[in-house]
Amino acid sequence: MFGIQETDAAGLKTMLDADRTVRLIDVRSSAEFGQGIIEGAELMPLHTLPLHLNEFAADETIVFYCRTGSRSAQACLFLKQNTGIEAINLAGGIVQWYQSGLKVVLPQAA
Repeated sequence: MFGIQETDAAGLKTMLDADRTVRLIDVRSSAEFGQGIIEGAELMPLHTLPLHLNEFAADETIVFYCRTGSRSAQACLFLKQNTGIEAINLAGGIVQWYQSGLKVVLPQAA
């Protein structure tokens, strides 16, 4: 989609199991984040992404996700256009993750 890299829920699960250095970023709202996340995810609502561009490195594996994969695809495209750094979109988002029978957890209180 849109010239960005994508993975599905099974692919992300494999990545997370094989490599603990995956940076998993949830671009949903704080309220959505509070309802449940993929374990290890950090919150970075899509509208705040421009404020965080200097926090990404080209040598890290970055995966963005949202509810269905649309906002996270926008995040991947924005990051690529503004920094040249490629991220991976979770196609189908957390909905596909959950429907695939994978674990969703509540975020830990700050």
